[in-house]
Amino acid sequence: MKQTLTYLSAGIGILALMLASCGRGSSGESKNMPSDTTGTAVITFPSLEHSFGAVKEGEKVGHIFQFTNTGDADLVLTSATASCGCTVSKYNKKPVAPGESGTIEVIFDTSGRDGVQTKTVVVQSNAENNLVILRIIAEVKKDEITK
Repeated sequence: MKQTLTYLSAGIGILALMLASCGRGSSGESKNMPSDTTGTAVITFPSLEHSFGAVKEGEKVGHIFQFTNTGDADLVLTSATASCGCTVSKYNKKPVAPGESGTIEVIFDTSGRDGVQTKTVVVQSNAENNLVILRIIAEVKKDEITK
């Protein structure tokens, strides 16, 4: 019985030592790991504006804005919000590595519109320049466009 208690005590002691050392090891290791917040992402667009020119009312027209992460940390787009319900934006939610490129597609539905239309898309991200405004312009004409 005494021998069983000795083994049991030794086992509990070893288990306690293992648990304590595991806790210390994991916190020490995390200090050596690179942080997700090191560096800064920078979103750079060749152009912030696109003009469709004259378009016929009722058409859906689109443009793809290209951007590059010119920073030294991953770029993550968090939203691309259009100024009105007639404009829709699409973008990839995956991180964009430094030096890599991505796109934001903007589609404008001209139904019920007439005259010069300017629509904006506000792009939010974790970049140093965390708010960027993209602009599309179209002159919507009712039944006057000949191609």
